[in-house]
Amino acid sequence: MSKFKKKKGGELPPVNTASLPDIVFMLLFFFMVATVLRKNDLKVLNQLPPANQVEKLDKQRTVFVFIGKPGPNYKGKSREAIVQIGDRIVDVSEVKSAVLQEVQTKLDENLQSSAIVALKIDKNAEAGLVYDVKQELREANLPKIVFITTNGESVE
Repeated sequence: MSKFKKKKGGELPPVNTASLPDIVFMLLFFFMVATVLRKNDLKVLNQLPPANQVEKLDKQRTVFVFIGKPGPNYKGKSREAIVQIGDRIVDVSEVKSAVLQEVQTKLDENLQSSAIVALKIDKNAEAGLVYDVKQELREANLPKIVFITTNGESVE
């Protein structure tokens, strides 16, 4: 019975930290998967019109252009309709260069020739501004233009 003698010190054994890196990496991967990073800070009101025939868009080769009245995140003084490409507010005359710059920075080289420009237009935006933006996109040799809508019944 000498094998089962009680220790006289009564000290607790040290905490085993061998599994601590596993726990840290599990938490790290969880937060990496669960976190969504917003790419653009939207400065334009964007209440999209409804449509009843919608299709999914290939977002890998798409550049988004937002057109509408300034939203609550807009810090400028103008209350007229504005155009936002990426995080920049641009004038109609700057749309061509801004979209080409966005295509070059956002898309891979093999996708740049088949880039799609997606217009997210507020339903109360002026048609003249949309026409001017489309003309600038044609001059930039970006003829693939799609209009983003919400799914629903279209207005007659």
